[in-house]
Amino acid sequence: MPIFDETATVDQVAQAFVPQIKGRTFVITGAGQPSIGSQIAKAISHASPEHILIASRTASKVEPVLSAIKEIDPSIKATFVQIDLSDHDSVRRAAKEILAATSSKIDILINSAGNMAIKEYTLDKQGIEISLSANHVGHFLLANLLAPALIAAAASNKEHSTRIVNLTSKGYTISPFRFDDYNFSDGKTYDCWTGYGQAKTANILFSYGLTKHLRERGVVSFAAHPGSNLDTKLGSHLSVEDYSDILPIAKRNTGRDFVFEEPRFKSFEQIAATPLIAALDPEITAEAPAYLENSRIDETYEYAHDPKNAEKLWKLSEKLVGEEFNY
Repeated sequence: MPIFDETATVDQVAQAFVPQIKGRTFVITGAGQPSIGSQIAKAISHASPEHILIASRTASKVEPVLSAIKEIDPSIKATFVQIDLSDHDSVRRAAKEILAATSSKIDILINSAGNMAIKEYTLDKQGIEISLSANHVGHFLLANLLAPALIAAAASNKEHSTRIVNLTSKGYTISPFRFDDYNFSDGKTYDCWTGYGQAKTANILFSYGLTKHLRERGVVSFAAHPGSNLDTKLGSHLSVEDYSDILPIAKRNTGRDFVFEEPRFKSFEQIAATPLIAALDPEITAEAPAYLENSRIDETYEYAHDPKNAEKLWKLSEKLVGEEFNY
């Protein structure tokens, strides 16, 4: 199999793993244009998947992506399901629609939606801090509600692995998960970078939890850091000065210096490569759960892969969504 580095593009990855794409069903969250999810959706369209379903908040941003898929290959079933990951009623409704649209068979789930460093302390409909809500808790609920479809796909296709990919960030090194104060004392202890760091750590721990709970049913999970890019507009509300706050906050929270990875920025064509490798590369299946950065598996801080933290987060997440999940 090919070996990719930090310069890999999403199209190169899709071309390398055509057998892992052809005839399969992909569900991608947050794939409005422009985004990492939209890049993944368009790239895999060149390799004849059976169905690409995009679950996203805003239909108008998804329409150009669906049109691009149809232009690339009109035979691909391309579907949009509206979802607000910060609203659990919306997630439950969307999950039912996704299961119906996919005939309860999903080969790859890519949790790509999210937000970054929301400056004002904000709560979702359920009273959960919005970064944790949109980046992790909503995806926790969605992935578990879709788990039967992933398990069914794994049972029917032993040749290629069934996976859940959670997009994370190097921002996880800003903060461990704050089990004693995940909701920031009603805003009293909040700063936007700690909120973001906690949520990104949760993405990694969630991949460990998913693999623990689902591996015996044929489903594994990876966390992928795509790198930084300005085209996606994820950080368009932030200034250069805002980013300088990361260094002292990370030092305070972890006792370690925050280091931006190289390359500091990736092109729009490169930004989705690592998540797609996490979704498709057959050679890494046995290494799940794992964190990927710059196209390959990398180490994380201990707090982001500690099995006790992963299980503790799982239990907390069940409490936050009001439902226990057993397989």
